[in-house]
Formats: sequence, structure tokens, C-alpha cells
Amino acid sequence: MDWKVRAIRGAITVEENTGAAMREAVTELLEVIESQNSLDPQEIVSVTFSVTRDLNALFPAAVARERPRWDSVPLLDVQQMDVPGSLEKCIRVLIHFNSPKPQTEIHHVYLRRAQNLRPDWRLVSLT
Repeated sequence: MDWKVRAIRGAITVEENTGAAMREAVTELLEVIESQNSLDPQEIVSVTFSVTRDLNALFPAAVARERPRWDSVPLLDVQQMDVPGSLEKCIRVLIHFNSPKPQTEIHHVYLRRAQNLRPDWRLVSLT
């Protein structure tokens, strides 16, 4: 089977703009993504995190870099486009990785209030 670059999307919200809240949310989101997709960090091409403008207590990439075997993964943090009425206090992630799986077998993860962003991709709620 041919390996191709695939993508996983995910998002999670926090209740407050603190380093502790953001760290806990990023950790939870990445743990669920890794578990649901049997993701091997050695197969990750790159990861982009975006945060809404009301979150600036820490860089999500700094949390990801502390994960086992993520120290060599190319990581980037950006600010999400600020659209009036959009979901607040939200951390989003886009992970590109190499896989033999078809895109239809990739599990996208939306947790907490972010479940409403893509109800068609929602997993059974874990929180």
C-alpha cells in the first residue's frame, strides 16, 4: 500500500486564558488525536496550531514539543482569523502526517465547545 500525506483536524476550547488551562487542553487534544489515529510522531510532517485572539498565555507548540518523541516535529503557532460571532477561547490544530491509511479512516477530534465546529466529524464525547 502506498503511503501518502494525510491530515488530521482538531479543536478544543478552554474556559480561561491561563497557561495551566491551555496546557491541559492541548495535552488532552493531542492525546485523543494520537489514540484515535494510532499516530506515530515519527510519521508527522508538520503541525500548525491556531488560537483565537483571546488566548495568549502560552504557545500550544511548546506543550506539543514536550510530548514524548515530538521534539523533532516541525511546529507552528498562529492566530486564528477573528470573525465576529465565532467560537471564543478555541485552540485548533492541523496535523500533516505520512500514512498508508485512506483519508476516510482518519479521525478528526473536536472536544468541549469545539464539537459544534464540525458536528459531522464529531467523535462520541470524551468530556
